Amino acid sequence: MSRVIILMMDSFGIGNAHDAKKFNNEGADTFGHIVKSHNGLNIPNLNQLGLTEVAKAATGNEYQLGNIGEGKMNIGCIKAHMSELSVAKDTTSGHWEMAGVPVLSDWGYFKPDYPSFPDSLIQKICQEGKVEGILGNKAASGTEIIQELGEEHIKSGKPIFYTSADSNIQIAAHEKYFGLEKLYNLCEIAYKYAKPYNIARIIARPFVGEKAGEFMRTANRHDYSVKPCAPTVLDKLKEAGGNVIAIGKINDIYAGCGITKALHASGLQELWDVTLQEVKDAPENSLIFTNFVDFDMLWGHRRNVKGYAEGLEYFDKRLPEILPLLREDDIVFITADHGNDPTYEGTDHTREQVPMLLFGKKIQNRFAGESNTFADIGQTIAKYLNLEPLKYGKSFL
Repeated sequence: MSRVIILMMDSFGIGNAHDAKKFNNEGADTFGHIVKSHNGLNIPNLNQLGLTEVAKAATGNEYQLGNIGEGKMNIGCIKAHMSELSVAKDTTSGHWEMAGVPVLSDWGYFKPDYPSFPDSLIQKICQEGKVEGILGNKAASGTEIIQELGEEHIKSGKPIFYTSADSNIQIAAHEKYFGLEKLYNLCEIAYKYAKPYNIARIIARPFVGEKAGEFMRTANRHDYSVKPCAPTVLDKLKEAGGNVIAIGKINDIYAGCGITKALHASGLQELWDVTLQEVKDAPENSLIFTNFVDFDMLWGHRRNVKGYAEGLEYFDKRLPEILPLLREDDIVFITADHGNDPTYEGTDHTREQVPMLLFGKKIQNRFAGESNTFADIGQTIAKYLNLEPLKYGKSFL
């Protein structure tokens, strides 16, 4: 039997998708602009696997990484650049598609200006949640709105509701003064009443601190996502008696569907530590799936080029640690769910192609060219683990 590992670098795009114009994202290139703005990038292991090669194939651009030395990934790798079939550029769509289920009809969205949310929806949530009203009620940066309204939230007890360009309701509340359980309960209520609006996620955004300028979000975020619209490769593996180990945000993104073991972790170091432990211990016929969220949450959305670059270098430094843990038939994917160019205007995701690096002890080096759907990953997993074929995608193997 075999095992599959997915290292999902949340938001790590490699240049314009073919439909970037539709999303007003022409010219976005998360990888390329980080390299240029950071005056190089010390990622010898990702480069050895073929990251720069697929980025050049995706954009036609040259990438000057600088004097990075030799990598330690002396292993066969299939490499490709992938475009997304789903009609949106959000986290949910990207993840579902790579598991074999593209989102082909659009989500519902709330308008960005005040008031973003319908009065009738807010009234129902507040009444059942036993809160006297809300603050915010607009599209906003999550880190900024807690500084703007955090003190008023503590005084009034009213939660902070906001949205973004993605399909969501985000609810921020103080862990001490409002309470985590109360926040989670309020999000569950919001999830129930938001169903008619076809919203992808309700996101709990707890924070701490005593005054503006000091408020900080915590690692106790929780996403309440709708269930995938069809069985994913995760579901098929679970039904076949296999193991699906979700690390970080993965369990939330798939609403628990197809998951046999969910592990909470945050921060690149902890996510790597937990992932490597699971690669060491997981039985045969397992899928180990990790979302490295910091690239998106901490650096992409906050337009932090330096942080993103340093995060990529840290990820690259840890990557060789997986090699001695791999068994003879294990395969590993490195990929992403969308782009989030930290040099681009605004703070939203960018519609980009993403890398697909597939390595393992029995994999032969090959450039697979361009893929027109992330579902090729799901189809590859289904074939490799002897599961029923998925409706979408072609296997890389």
